[in-house]
Amino acid sequence: MKSKQYLEEIRGSAGLVRAVLRKIEVKGKTVTFFLVTDVAYSPEDIAYARGVSAKYVPAGFSAEVRLIKSVPDEAGVRRAVADILKTRFPGVAAFVDPEDISVVIDGAGGRFFVNVGELERDRMTGDGVLDAVSEELARRFCGTWFGEVNFVGKERGEIEYDAPPEAEYVVAPRFFPIEKYEPIDGAKPRQAIYIADLTKELTNVTVCGTIAYIEERATKAGKPYFSFTVTDASGQLRCSYFSKKATVEKVRALKQGDSVCLTGDNELFNGTLSFRAKNVDYGSAPAGFVPEQRPSRPVPAQYRVVFPTPVSDPVQDSLFGKAPLPESFCRREFVVFDLETTGLNNSPAAGQMDRIIEVGAVKIRNGRIEEKFSTFVACPVRLSEKIVELTGITDDMLVGAPALGDVIADFYKFTAGCALVAHNMSFDYKFIRYYGEEEGFLFDNPQYDTLVMSQKTLHMTHNKLNNVADFFGFTFNHHRAFDDAFVTAKIFLELVRMNGDFV
Repeated sequence: MKSKQYLEEIRGSAGLVRAVLRKIEVKGKTVTFFLVTDVAYSPEDIAYARGVSAKYVPAGFSAEVRLIKSVPDEAGVRRAVADILKTRFPGVAAFVDPEDISVVIDGAGGRFFVNVGELERDRMTGDGVLDAVSEELARRFCGTWFGEVNFVGKERGEIEYDAPPEAEYVVAPRFFPIEKYEPIDGAKPRQAIYIADLTKELTNVTVCGTIAYIEERATKAGKPYFSFTVTDASGQLRCSYFSKKATVEKVRALKQGDSVCLTGDNELFNGTLSFRAKNVDYGSAPAGFVPEQRPSRPVPAQYRVVFPTPVSDPVQDSLFGKAPLPESFCRREFVVFDLETTGLNNSPAAGQMDRIIEVGAVKIRNGRIEEKFSTFVACPVRLSEKIVELTGITDDMLVGAPALGDVIADFYKFTAGCALVAHNMSFDYKFIRYYGEEEGFLFDNPQYDTLVMSQKTLHMTHNKLNNVADFFGFTFNHHRAFDDAFVTAKIFLELVRMNGDFV
């Protein structure tokens, strides 16, 4: 339903001139529209609203209207502003206390004011925060709302950092019950581990999620096997499954979007921790499943050593003729990131973890690349000749670089409230998760992988980052974190345009 057009018609009646659509409820063949107004209304207004609503319901359905009289007060609007900041802009909410918000209500809506210090000036005024809060207030309350920032001399004092929680506070794996089970191989699993929590060697464990990509392949001997990429609410998993003669046709019938459970072993193979699926069945997470959040240190109030800077792609300002990005996409924020490391070991189960030596990231806001996060990271070990040759990074370049703990804290602040995007997400994310947990920062952000997106969309033989960049005609300095992150962000935007979606 076109809610904007609907409200324009609804507001044609005197008692509904500032009405807000609170929710729509469907029961049987009746669609009920819940409208909120802050002025007196009459039976004629209700009849008018019912007639307008009837035009927006499918054939065979009847329309009902419920009108609610609501006059906002200052305390309620102030709470709403704080809630919106906490939900949509946690990085901003970290430095805005309840007493920093004030509200003035007038006959047409009102204004809200947020007091911030000099250090938060650019963050508060440059991120579209005020406009976003005003739009959300207009959805919750009648009238038009405007926001302003007051710059005040806040006494912040010396920045204090919370001590990280004890290790046992964060390492317990999470599980959820499997529903809608239907056998293919007949493993009959009852619960599934979060994909993000597959960090140790485990046998006979089940993951459950949606097929993001599936491809049938063949061994050198001609035996068929399947390559799966499966996602759940916490992450994604790539694995291979060697089919059985009795069930191979049922597995061939699986497709992208099907919900399956894979039962197998998470084991070391060639020095890498990987999942080997032995059984495939249908199954899904419970309806309306919300992932369990792990307790984490709060978002830091200030950046410590890495201060994000504005960045833009000149091409994005001249995209004439290109498909627009979905509105739902533009309402969200994404951090596209890449790491350079001392090696490939991203799991402590395989031995000593390799170190992060460079972090590069960009933030996509309102469908545009707008902010840059880039830094070297101090490294206590000498770089191998192979890494120096691959990345061009030398030991001398890391001298004086910030410590990993400080970089992780700043990156956690930079990614707060954002989805994470990477090319081959499972590799980079495991480093961020491991070193984040060491500092007490738990990166449980939603994740999108441009490798999987390109596999589904481009149907190329090889989907490495340089191959996908070549497909779109992008040139970049490969194997440097910021350059890789920047081109990945451009690829992400192009893939979203091609798909008209980003799931």
